[in-house]
Amino acid sequence: MGHRATGSFDITRWDSSTYDQAEGAELADIEVGKNWHGDLEGTSTARLLTALAQVPTSAAYVGIERVSARLAGRAGTFVIQHSARMTAEDGAGTPDVSVVPDTGTGELRGLRGDIEITRHEDGSHTYVFEYDLG
Repeated sequence: MGHRATGSFDITRWDSSTYDQAEGAELADIEVGKNWHGDLEGTSTARLLTALAQVPTSAAYVGIERVSARLAGRAGTFVIQHSARMTAEDGAGTPDVSVVPDTGTGELRGLRGDIEITRHEDGSHTYVFEYDLG
């Protein structure tokens, strides 16, 4: 990828609804709102499906998120896909977050890339976005 954007985001909404609670894992549907800061400035809404295991530090999630923002001075929207698995051994784990190909609109048409998200001990989040604009 030819470009790098860095910054942080704040979680502005976290609406969780359990849809299946049985032995082994609780399955939930979560709607998340974010404000992005730094080289990517804007807002987003994500829908996550989660599996929370019997061991509190073990879980997994998948999700889709629409971002409406300015990136390197260019305005538009795009969609990102999330996937992560956490275990008692690795704690927070490392989510796999990528732009869904051909979802960019406006001046972000042709956007491709991967986002590395870090959750810090104080609960804050930072990102490094490696991307190309086609």
